Amino acid sequence: MIPFRSQPPQPRLRQGYQLLQQPGCSAEELDDLLRQCGDRPRGASRWQLVLERSAWHLAIRDEHDQLVGFVRATSDQALNANLWDLLADPCDPARDEVLEALVQAALTRLRRELGGCSVSLAAPPEALRAVTKAGFVVDPGGIRAMGLNLTEP
Repeated sequence: MIPFRSQPPQPRLRQGYQLLQQPGCSAEELDDLLRQCGDRPRGASRWQLVLERSAWHLAIRDEHDQLVGFVRATSDQALNANLWDLLADPCDPARDEVLEALVQAALTRLRRELGGCSVSLAAPPEALRAVTKAGFVVDPGGIRAMGLNLTEP
C-alpha cells in the first residue's frame, strides 16, 4: 500500500551525487554493482534484454561518476508495476540515502505515469527502512510474496 496523499519529502543526495533517468549504464558497471551487492553478474546480452523489457530505469552516480545505485521498473501499463534490481553499493558511505532516493524517485515517477497501479518491489533486507518509509507494507495482512530463481545455482 502506498499513501498517495501524504508523501514523505524527496530525500536529498550528498553533494556530487546525481540521480539519473534512463542513464547509459554499461553491462560491466551493472555487473560490478551486482557483485558488490552479493549477486551474480548477468552479462551484456542479459542486461540488454532486461533493460529493453523494462519501462525505465534510474541510477545514481557518486562524485567520481561511479555507479552506486540502480532500480528498474516493469509494468503492464494498466494495473501493475514492479520495481526490480534495487541496488546500492554496500561500500558507499551514502548507501541508505541512495536506497531512499531510488525508491522515492521510482514511486514518484510511477505515480505520475501510472497512477492507480498496484506496485510491488523485490528488495534486499538493507532496503527495508527505505521502502517502509516510502509507504510499502511488508507482508500486508500476513500475505508473503515468493519468488523463484530460474537460473541454476
